[in-house]
Amino acid sequence: MNTPHSGEIAAFELAKLVEYQPGSVVSRSVVKNKGGNVSVFAFDGGQELSEHTAPFDALVMILDGTAQVAVQGLPVELRAGQSVILPANKPHAVKAVTRFKMMLTMIKG
Repeated sequence: MNTPHSGEIAAFELAKLVEYQPGSVVSRSVVKNKGGNVSVFAFDGGQELSEHTAPFDALVMILDGTAQVAVQGLPVELRAGQSVILPANKPHAVKAVTRFKMMLTMIKG
């Protein structure tokens, strides 16, 4: 499969860049440069990222499944096709309601 770094210009499916692994969170960088990065993640059911902060704004887009994303302790449930903004320096956490895949776009600036 062609990926963004294969040197070819071709369409690809973000959700197919990572596979689910039992009991794990899997990630893959799609684009990374001084302006920011785009990564895709696959969370198995019940997996989570504990509350943390990041110094940059980020956009989360759910590609498959259902996730709970909490920003400053306020949870929102997201399904495939839905997104949420994670503001810089605000605590946030991510939890798999079902196994899910997401794209994370972080903008440095």
